[in-house]
Amino acid sequence: MCGISGIAGAGWSAEQLDAMVAVQHHRGPDDTFTWVSPDGLAGLGQNRLSIIDLSSAGRQPMPDATGRYWITFNGEVYNYLELRQELSDYPYKSRTDTEVVLAAFIRWGTACLDRFIGMFAFIIWDTQTQSLFAARDRFGVKPLYFHQSVNGRLTLASEIKTLFAAGVPAEPDAAAWATYLGRGLYEHSNRTFWKDVYALPGGHFLTWHDRQLNITRWYDLADRTQAWDERPLAAVEDEYEALMVDSVQLRFRSDVPVGINLSGGLDSSALLGVVRAVQGAQSAVKAFTFVTGDPAYDELPWVRQMLEHTHHPSVECRLTAAEVPNLALSVQRAQDEPYSGLPTLAYARLFEIARQQGVIVLLDGNGMDEQWAGYDYYETSLTGGTAGTVQGTKESPFRVDCLTPEFAALGESFAPRQPFADKLRNLQYRDAIFTKIPRAMRFNDRISMRVSCELREPFLDHRLFELALRQPADRKIQGGVRKWLLRRITRRLAPAGVVEAPKRPLQTPQREWLRGPLKKWSEEHIENAISRLGGSWLDGDAVRRVWRQFCAGESDNSFYVWQWISLSLMEIGQ
Repeated sequence: MCGISGIAGAGWSAEQLDAMVAVQHHRGPDDTFTWVSPDGLAGLGQNRLSIIDLSSAGRQPMPDATGRYWITFNGEVYNYLELRQELSDYPYKSRTDTEVVLAAFIRWGTACLDRFIGMFAFIIWDTQTQSLFAARDRFGVKPLYFHQSVNGRLTLASEIKTLFAAGVPAEPDAAAWATYLGRGLYEHSNRTFWKDVYALPGGHFLTWHDRQLNITRWYDLADRTQAWDERPLAAVEDEYEALMVDSVQLRFRSDVPVGINLSGGLDSSALLGVVRAVQGAQSAVKAFTFVTGDPAYDELPWVRQMLEHTHHPSVECRLTAAEVPNLALSVQRAQDEPYSGLPTLAYARLFEIARQQGVIVLLDGNGMDEQWAGYDYYETSLTGGTAGTVQGTKESPFRVDCLTPEFAALGESFAPRQPFADKLRNLQYRDAIFTKIPRAMRFNDRISMRVSCELREPFLDHRLFELALRQPADRKIQGGVRKWLLRRITRRLAPAGVVEAPKRPLQTPQREWLRGPLKKWSEEHIENAISRLGGSWLDGDAVRRVWRQFCAGESDNSFYVWQWISLSLMEIGQ
């Protein structure tokens, strides 16, 4: 797990590459190294967080045996041992998955990507052809951003701020902000909140040669899941459970301590159950849970029920209102773009405590809701209902009436691809590729790497996702029970009280704190946003009116309040 950076083209300096790796130190504090091609046309950088093969043999950027290819790699290819055996004729010098990825690329070219099970973003420079290749994993768990200058020079990195360190202009993209503030849309395309800075989409690779940039999709979930799975239910249950076990088993490959993130929900409880199936009843893997001290939101009763009669140490990671101001600013600096609010801060606190306790790798249960139709609007869709792109209360979760008309008009609509004949799978596809999972992956990557932790997502294994998406609707929702088949499978792994618990959104007392103990802090940031952007982006009078209504309890939706706070935290505007 690392931070990667690269430059290809003319007109850059070694100092720019050094600045890039310096700003990404948090992503890899164990080692820093840069490489510049002999012709000066390309440079690669690496910030290393040592997870597999902690020796100096794992140093990156890493060359192949001939010195023709150089790679800088971020993430984990969990099936690297199996691939290494298949590529046993390669002259390995380390025990890393990085070297296996390079060997696979040399052997199979872009077809190597289909063989990888894992999360990854990497850059390879070919000194012979003077060309660059970069790729990102299927669901975009690991990030990769890029900018191409007017003279064709390409700059790439794990984080946006790293591009700025190389001299890329830090100019807000007004249309992206208008789309976010007025329509609640973000992470739905390769566009970022910064002008001319783009994310390589998950499941895509890019090539660069002689100033020409091309982007190609190498993986499409819809293409792999069109046909229904008509096998008997028992066969599907057995295969899915076996894949869960294999997925978790692979993600325990590590030369540093591994822990798990545990809420009281079905997904993380299933994860803990699989961990015990993999490691045995004596497993003592630490389980981390964030809490806020509010019983209306904290999930400790379910967590304690899950951990009862096990040897897993339970670590409660508490976030207090008093910690929010400093933590919010620190997390914002790590994110480079707006994030979801207090839930992200609570999760950030969890990673801080995990790192303090020496746990460097953490597993969590992301992906099950999208696979097995866990959200309420999935059920509604079966009866003709609609689903917005932002969850919230019945009122609008964003306030276009608080924007100036000229700015609001810059907002862009979004009509996601609908590759399936049924509405339910189109919604699942939308959430997996364009909305929920891309947002969660960006938030979670930054807060974990902020404190040099690696987050692994075993339930985002593409084999699990593809199998689940091919199941008919009545195996996902049956008799008003969402995630129906997953619950059946999880009964073998977790206590019944946890399995049968209703779906509970992972929440914090955000609205209570913003108009309670954090009211003064919130108001100061809202006023700062108005002072910077009032009259150009924001209608200051409207913002203040809606803020007063929120404080008076006339609205329970805090989404737009956090949007305004984000403008101030990011110092957008004059």
